[in-house]
Amino acid sequence: MVYIGIGSNLGNRKENIEKAKFLLDLNKINILKFSSYYESLSWPNQKNPKFLNIILESDTKLPPIKLLKIFKSIENKLGRKNNVKNSPRECDIDIISYYKHKSQGNITIPHIKMHKRNFVLIPLYEINKNWYHPKLKISIEKLIFSLPIKDIRSIKQI
Repeated sequence: MVYIGIGSNLGNRKENIEKAKFLLDLNKINILKFSSYYESLSWPNQKNPKFLNIILESDTKLPPIKLLKIFKSIENKLGRKNNVKNSPRECDIDIISYYKHKSQGNITIPHIKMHKRNFVLIPLYEINKNWYHPKLKISIEKLIFSLPIKDIRSIKQI
């Protein structure tokens, strides 16, 4: 399975995510499951607006490089600008995990920081409690329990 993260912290966050899901579907990226919405503090600058995030499960066979091109196109359609890294944005779409691949060309798979992010791990756990990190060989449950307590407490399901 392919796991995709979508986040937004500008504008109508929920609407931005729903539009992104619709545009993924238009691009033949079949969505099998999706998590609830989760609100979390902006990272790394917690003074920025809070993020709303979800994780999707897909069975797409599109290669990661093609997925990233589609993601960038969708982000741009939804108003994302090429601002400073980690600045607030209408839409952010990432490949979290791509089947059991560990890397694909110059794309790091699974996402390089996913195992440290509450807004990835907790929604991913909601849709696949048996997911294992292909590089670290650690269950999602153990990854969640390795998060700082403040990260577990600061995220809320919407």
